Amino acid sequence: MKIALLTEKFPPDPGGLAVSVERLAGLLAGSGHTVHVFAPAHPTRQRDNLILHQINPNKHAKDTLAEWFETILRVHASQEFDLLHGYFLPQAGFLAAYAGRYLGIPSVVSARGNDLDRAIFDGQKAAHIFYALQNASMITTNATELLRKCQALAPAREAILIPNGVAADRFTPGPASPELRHSLGLGNDPVIGFSGELRAKKGLNALLLAFRELTQRHPASLLLVGGARQGSDAETLQVFEKQNPDLRICTVAQVALEKMPEYYRLMDMLVSPSLHDGLPNAVLEAMSCGLPVVGTYAGGLPDAIVDGESGLLAPPGNVKALASAMENLLTEPGLRKRLGEQARIRVQEKFTLQQELQGNLDVYQKIMRDYPNPS
Repeated sequence: MKIALLTEKFPPDPGGLAVSVERLAGLLAGSGHTVHVFAPAHPTRQRDNLILHQINPNKHAKDTLAEWFETILRVHASQEFDLLHGYFLPQAGFLAAYAGRYLGIPSVVSARGNDLDRAIFDGQKAAHIFYALQNASMITTNATELLRKCQALAPAREAILIPNGVAADRFTPGPASPELRHSLGLGNDPVIGFSGELRAKKGLNALLLAFRELTQRHPASLLLVGGARQGSDAETLQVFEKQNPDLRICTVAQVALEKMPEYYRLMDMLVSPSLHDGLPNAVLEAMSCGLPVVGTYAGGLPDAIVDGESGLLAPPGNVKALASAMENLLTEPGLRKRLGEQARIRVQEKFTLQQELQGNLDVYQKIMRDYPNPS
């Protein structure tokens, strides 16, 4: 198949969307399909069956979208795509559905989290989201909660759940590096970890306040891999650190994916205190490394974490419940070990790369078979 994969983010852009779309593109290309990725602000380049097409971002979003659309049409004229897949609804999903209708080829759109948690309430973006959901050949998403939102917004359209996958052979348990621990200045205290771009919707405030409450009873370090998003979120972290100079908080800038297992192995637990979310890659990566995860009942976190069996869950934004869950893991080594072991087993059973690849291929084959009369 020749697949046009549209995305607003692609590495080296930070964030889970960029990681997820690169993973899918690599899986598809690695299985023999030709993948054309259309992403703003990335130079055109090619490796194996993966071709990245540059879309020059303009000052106005509408001009970027117009160029994006015309670039898809131009490349299709020579390549003749079998289908288009838009990853994230407001721009990529809208364009995939629109270009698919225009070119007479099937399209898939994927809801990833923030598109249905927040962007849908933005009047300027909602129209594009509704168009994508109502005009694509098929809708996919990575979390049960998002599946329900897709069905509520477009009840006549079929939506399929395809969870994220993780490379369990790369993200493995192992000993922590004393050299890395020393270089980060973590000392000998237990390490509470967070991975990703920390911001308000990821539970920034709850995490900081719960960590402060925890350390009033138990010494610990907070390791933030990826740092806080520039702007108000970074300012919030800076103010908190100034107000709490005795707390040990280590912030590390964006880390290459292949290096992440080394950082997970430094942690005694991962905390993912999201207020809204899709299915965070970091949670699956940490679970694959045998880490217990404290998450919340938000987005796809309950899909990954079975409370009390493969991790612990707390209500979103509940600082006391979050601190209590962290304390339980910190003070009960047996619980920490059991949940970590079960976390890795759950990932190996439910969230594999092959399952993610096959789920998408099944959708592609179905819509190509049914087009132009999708369910």
